[in-house]
Amino acid sequence: MTTIAPTTTQQAALYAQVQQFYAHQMQLLDLAEAELWAETFTEDASFDVPTLPEPVRGRPGLIAAVRRTTAQLAEAGQRHRHFMGMFDVTERPDGAVDVRSYTTVYASQIGGESKVHRVCVCEDVLVRSDGALQVSTRKVTRDDLA
Repeated sequence: MTTIAPTTTQQAALYAQVQQFYAHQMQLLDLAEAELWAETFTEDASFDVPTLPEPVRGRPGLIAAVRRTTAQLAEAGQRHRHFMGMFDVTERPDGAVDVRSYTTVYASQIGGESKVHRVCVCEDVLVRSDGALQVSTRKVTRDDLA
């Protein structure tokens, strides 16, 4: 039988903080709050996702990407909802936090059905700014792509 070491109070608190961070961040994204969502990233953040030809760098690029996607979804009569979970959280000695998670994106046709749109793995490096977590790098891979 394998024994799992108990988590410390500090580790549990960090895990809860990470969960709350992503819950808030994904709500902002799904509500198309582009500026507020971008503020959850560092000024010079890198966002690498396979739906874009190259990584987005910095908040202005993040805002533009959200606005572009919001317009495309509105034109298609769709909403997307992001569900992140299965967080594997590792704090580095320098205080940065590595987080690997699974993300399921649901697409809902307004007035129609909902379906799973994508299943992804998200690998982030989080840093603290004035005590708050922010993404400094995000790499997203999709399960349906080779």
